[in-house]
Amino acid sequence: MYGLLVTLLIIDVILLIVLVLLQTGKSAGLSGAISGGAEQLFGKQKARGLDAVLHKATIVTGVLFFVLTFLLGYIV
Repeated sequence: MYGLLVTLLIIDVILLIVLVLLQTGKSAGLSGAISGGAEQLFGKQKARGLDAVLHKATIVTGVLFFVLTFLLGYIV
């Protein structure tokens, strides 16, 4: 049981790091305003949808991280 929880925790941590690194920063909106209006009209919907999926996946993996950590602490 301990080995399984540690393995799941390591996979979850790696996935959480990857998801956080894939997300765009909050300051990305300023560079989009300077670059031009065409990108703002067509590229925003895709980016907003992808960012929403990444945001929700980050929340799920973060909650899973805390649950696995608490379970691991309870077992040890």
